Order: sequence, then C-alpha cells, then structure tokens
Amino acid sequence: MKIAILGFSGSGKSTLAKKLGQRYGVPVLHFDSVQFLPGWQECPLEEKLKITEEFLNTNDQWVIDGNYTKLFYRRRLEEADKIIILMFNRFACLWRVIRRYFTYRHTTRPDMGEGCPEKIDREFVMWVLRDGRKKAAVARHKDIAKRYPDKTVIIRNQRQLNKI
Repeated sequence: MKIAILGFSGSGKSTLAKKLGQRYGVPVLHFDSVQFLPGWQECPLEEKLKITEEFLNTNDQWVIDGNYTKLFYRRRLEEADKIIILMFNRFACLWRVIRRYFTYRHTTRPDMGEGCPEKIDREFVMWVLRDGRKKAAVARHKDIAKRYPDKTVIIRNQRQLNKI
C-alpha cells in the first residue's frame, strides 16, 4: 500500500499519515521533517531530494504526507495506490493549528524536523488563512482528483476524516 496525503496546512495530514502508517504497518515520511533543519532553517533542496528519493527507492509500501511539489511530486502521485486530499475550510485548519500549538509548545512535535519547537506567528496564520490557499493550490488539488479519479479521495471535514 502506497498512500500520498496532500492538503492545506493544519488540515491533519501528519496525524492521518501516522494513523495510516500504524494501521498498515508501513513506513511514514513526513515532509515537514525533511524540509526543516534545527532552528527552522530550510534544508537544501539537494538534500531533500536525496532523502525523498532514498525513501521511495527503498520502500515498496509507504505513507507520505505533505505537498512539496519539488520532491518527486509526480512520481509520488503515479506510484500511490491512494491519494488523500484534505481540503478543510480555512477556519477549521486555523483551529487545528492553534490546538496543535498548545499541545506541542516549547517542544518539537514528532512529525517535525528535530530542533524545530512548535510555533505560531502572524506569517503562518496568514499562510493558513490566505497564502496557502491560492487559486493555483486549489486548482492543483482539483486537477489531481480529475487525473486520478479512481484513487483520489477528497476529505472536506472531520466527519469524513473519521471514516478513514
């Protein structure tokens, strides 16, 4: 089983990935843990590509959460048996981000890069509410559903997510 989980920030991608990884007994790659070095420094693209390619090449089953279109995006979508897109509304995502902050503040959550304590700032709030939801991102998700209709599931609310 290969599962690609995409969606908006704060929609629950990492939590779902962990749950599905445990259910199916398959390795999970959280792209946030690949993206960031300690102190919220961005990992160089070459290193992210190397980590991702190694994961894809050495695992015949996996769950990968995160959009990160530069990290073998098309390959992940092609190889995935199931593509799950979490398209919760912006306020549900913001609520999840706030709840996550209070759960993990002053610590690094398990699906994040080491040395990146949970934070919430104006820039991230604006990403959740506006910048991460530009027409191109929404169109990309809709295009995936059209291109891979037999293996794509769009989840728009918690009730639908609970059924997975």
